[in-house]
Amino acid sequence: MLKTENLGYSYDGNTRLSFPDIHCQTGEHWLVLGQSGSGKTTLLHLLGGLLTTQTGTITIDDTTLNHLSTASIDQFRGRHIGIIFQTAHFVQSLTVGDNLALAQSLAGMKVDRSRIRELLERLSLGHKMNARPSQLSVGEQQRAAIARAIVNQPSVILADEPTSALDDQNCEQVVQLLEEQAQLVNATLLVVTHDARLKEHIPHQITIQ
Repeated sequence: MLKTENLGYSYDGNTRLSFPDIHCQTGEHWLVLGQSGSGKTTLLHLLGGLLTTQTGTITIDDTTLNHLSTASIDQFRGRHIGIIFQTAHFVQSLTVGDNLALAQSLAGMKVDRSRIRELLERLSLGHKMNARPSQLSVGEQQRAAIARAIVNQPSVILADEPTSALDDQNCEQVVQLLEEQAQLVNATLLVVTHDARLKEHIPHQITIQ
C-alpha cells in the first residue's frame, strides 16, 4: 500500500510543487502522467525516500517515511521499495549477479544467489549473470534494472520514464514485463511518465499539472 497526503516540495523556497493525494492498494498498478517540468521525477524521488519530505506525509504499508531517520530510510528503501530509473545505474566493476547481491546486502538481507539466478533466468538474463553491465545491450540493462528492483520482493515498485525512448513494440514489452514482475511479488507498481501510450495499459491514472 502506498499513500500520500498534502505532499509538496520546493527546491528554492519560492516555487512550490504540489502533488495530488495518492492512495494505491497493495498489488495495484498506477500511472502518474505529466509533461516535462511538472515534477514527476521529484514525486518519484520523494516516494522513494531519495528526497526528504518538506510538507505532507508518505506512508508505505504501515510505515510513514517522515518518521524515519536517514539511515532507517536507506534500509527501508532497500527492503520495501524497488526503483527503476530512466537510465540504469550499475556498479560497473561488478557482474550483473553481484550488482543484485549488493542490493540484498545493502538492505541488510542475506545474499541469496539462488533467488538471483532464478530471477535472471525468468528475465532471460541467466546467461548474463557473470557479465559486466557494460557487456549488456540497452534492453538487457533495462531487464537487469527490473531484476535489481524486485530482488528483495518490495512492497512498492517505482519506475521513472521506462518507455520514453522506446518504439511501440518495445514499449508494450516493457510495460508487460513491469506488470508481470510486480504481480509475481504482489507489489504496488507506480509508473511515472509523460508517455501517453501507457494510458492504454494501466487503468489507474493520476495527472500532475
